[in-house]
Amino acid sequence: MSDSKQILRRYELILTSAGEGIYGLDREGKGTFVNPAAIAMMGWDEDDVLGQPVHEKHHHSKANGAPYPQQECPIYAALKDGEIHHITHEIFWRKDGSSFPVHYTSTPIWEEGEIIGAVVVFQDVSKLKQTENALAQSQRHNQLLLAAAGEGICGFDCEGNVTFINPTATVMLAWSNTDLTGQSIHNIFGKNEKDSEKCCPVLNVIGGKTRYEANDKLFWRDDGSSFSVDFVSTPVMENGELQGVVMVFRDITERKLSETKLTRALSEIEQLKNRLQAENIYLQEEINLNHQFEDILGQSQPLKTVLRQVEQVAPTETTVLIQGETGTGKELIARALHNLSQRKDRALVKVNCAALPSNLIESELFGHEKGIFTGAMARRIGRFELANDGTIFLDEIGELPLELQAKLLRVLQEGEIERLGDSKTIKINVRVIAATHRDLKTMVSQGDFREDLFYRLSVFPLTLPPLRSRKNDISLLAQFFVNKYARKMGKSINTIPQTVMEQLRNYSWLGNVRELENVIERAVILSPEPSLQLPELLEIKSKNNNADETLLPLAAMEKAHIIKVLEQTRWQISGENGAAAILEMHPNTLRSRMSKLGIRRSSLAH
Repeated sequence: MSDSKQILRRYELILTSAGEGIYGLDREGKGTFVNPAAIAMMGWDEDDVLGQPVHEKHHHSKANGAPYPQQECPIYAALKDGEIHHITHEIFWRKDGSSFPVHYTSTPIWEEGEIIGAVVVFQDVSKLKQTENALAQSQRHNQLLLAAAGEGICGFDCEGNVTFINPTATVMLAWSNTDLTGQSIHNIFGKNEKDSEKCCPVLNVIGGKTRYEANDKLFWRDDGSSFSVDFVSTPVMENGELQGVVMVFRDITERKLSETKLTRALSEIEQLKNRLQAENIYLQEEINLNHQFEDILGQSQPLKTVLRQVEQVAPTETTVLIQGETGTGKELIARALHNLSQRKDRALVKVNCAALPSNLIESELFGHEKGIFTGAMARRIGRFELANDGTIFLDEIGELPLELQAKLLRVLQEGEIERLGDSKTIKINVRVIAATHRDLKTMVSQGDFREDLFYRLSVFPLTLPPLRSRKNDISLLAQFFVNKYARKMGKSINTIPQTVMEQLRNYSWLGNVRELENVIERAVILSPEPSLQLPELLEIKSKNNNADETLLPLAAMEKAHIIKVLEQTRWQISGENGAAAILEMHPNTLRSRMSKLGIRRSSLAH
């Protein structure tokens, strides 16, 4: 057999072995060729098709029980305009009158610049609707049919050598116009793959003699670049013997780009959802907090001076250090700074550094990964990450352990954090407001606070005046608290006697506004309507006057008071009757204060 006949025979075998239906048309739309798959699907005999108008055989798109005119049949469109037509969701009718859905492609056959016919490749998609965009062409009757196909089609012999490759495949693979016939499959598709002969997907067909389908595989171009494809390889069989392989493939680069964009978008949505959930949990916790009072009240000059400074610094991004005695309203000033800033629409996240155990502060501030320590059942977002684009308020900053001060300094300098258990750096944009009742300069000199962190925090220091320096505000605050608690308790107390007001104004208020509020709340409970009375304040004042005579430092007074409460509770710290409950402190906060003040039960036993 001559080479040309052998090649023709091979083409015929390819077409007759194809799993899709294929038939050829002459320029008048009559059948010139039909393959076995088409005969099986349509129920024709070959004589029913050859030389007959195909339109009359498949009854294309029967509308209302009757086919539309032949000149309007889309299957002949390729003969009219010379274009390739891909038709989906169409109905073909079998010889017995039954129908089935198909996808098909009608391709014109050109020779010497003229349309001499068309080739139609169709696929039964009754069970494959989810793969409607799968390839519908597989083999061609001759070289013209192969050249007209819109997908990449290659044929290989049993050794994996190329027997034919259509122009579409040549373009996708970016090969030069040299003859590819006879080249190894590995040189075309897998030349850059490691150990390509073992991993080559086409050999899976050659070895197993079965149809092979693969998705998202790499094919390599002549210039060394690659692209992703879905492909189907089908064995060509004759008399039970494998003759070769037909491969049809499609470039899915655009689809993969869309999938990547979708994955990235879903990841961003997931991160945003997690952040919003964390923010929601935090805000719910904040809603449940019982703030000391609802607004900043006062007309005294010291307070006005502070508020003017707040108005000046709030719109900036400057770090603020709020200093003042316990109970002077540091948190209220922090909230005012946030509400007057450009970040007011984001969260103000509060962290009380004195209320957290030292072994949990780092996790609370910077977050942690799942499993980094016992009890870490899931990843947790830290307060700094939660406050991104907002404000974080670090209350009692003087209680922050030295080892964490260095990490806080890095956040202030570089705007970066790392979760516990994760080496990945996270960029954040957070404004920091810190507060303390302690003398940080003294702590720096004693080695308890980093000097560089102190200067970083105190770019703009605000010192809140104690209540004893705001005597003109005491009457305003007292009236506010009386109205607040009388309304809350359903009592009608509308008078504060002058003598009571003088007692309030002359009291030293070491606990500042917080102490004043507590005294007023107790007085409202004990006072008969409609006048406020302070029967217990006289005793308090007497003790306070005695304390004034000794002029003890605040820390010494605090230490003495804590020891006294501990002795009354027999050194029980937590529980309903423990010292923490009496002092209105968290047990961990009390233990921290005891450690700072050097209070130990064993040292007091001697």
